Amino acid sequence: MTEFRPRGFQVLPLIVKNLLIINALVFLAQKAFEGSTGFSIEKYFALHDIHSVYFKPHQLISYMFLHGSFEHILFNMFALWMFGSTLENYWGPKKFLIFYLLCGIGAGALHLGVLYYENEMLIRDTYQKIASLGEGAQLEALKQMYIQINTSTLGASGSVFGCLAAFGYLFPNSLIYLYFFIPIKAKWFVIMYGAMELILGIQNSAGDNVAHWAHLGGALIGFLLVLYWNKTNRRKFY
Repeated sequence: MTEFRPRGFQVLPLIVKNLLIINALVFLAQKAFEGSTGFSIEKYFALHDIHSVYFKPHQLISYMFLHGSFEHILFNMFALWMFGSTLENYWGPKKFLIFYLLCGIGAGALHLGVLYYENEMLIRDTYQKIASLGEGAQLEALKQMYIQINTSTLGASGSVFGCLAAFGYLFPNSLIYLYFFIPIKAKWFVIMYGAMELILGIQNSAGDNVAHWAHLGGALIGFLLVLYWNKTNRRKFY
């Protein structure tokens, strides 16, 4: 957990406030429909691999408003408030909303690219393997392939990582308090967090269901956007 104390900024600006409300309402709707056999919010609005029968283009936007657990949404919304409030006050609501959505879309696009490659390998390996298996084992292998291909991705983490990258670029010397106690400059926090995500993404450990490449995609888009928007004012840091 981290803490940042805004200096003279509005604590809860318009877009951040509405994003918090929308994400909370969607999460409540997810819980309301949880276990329902008639309708699944995640099936239609979470992000699915292009190989999946459930993939739809609108999921590149809708997925960032869904979350998998209370801890998931709590962490993302806390980070959105902590970094997004400062950015919105710095840029204004319109520019911040554009930034937030582009980071989320970019994160989803990079994640889809990684998923496409992984699932292409999975499909190839599965069909090569089942030729030497018995009927029961063949069905189990195909079932596992189907489950993996249709696994969904959801959460605002890509957009939040974009906010984190932009904050680290614009306010590199601002202090972030790890666990509300240990101070660290924003630029070092962003670099360390990004390096950790890159290592975890490359390792791709079994059982790790965190979309590390989506996080990196959001951070990359966030950094490129703020670099472009700030190209005439690169020497002004806080």
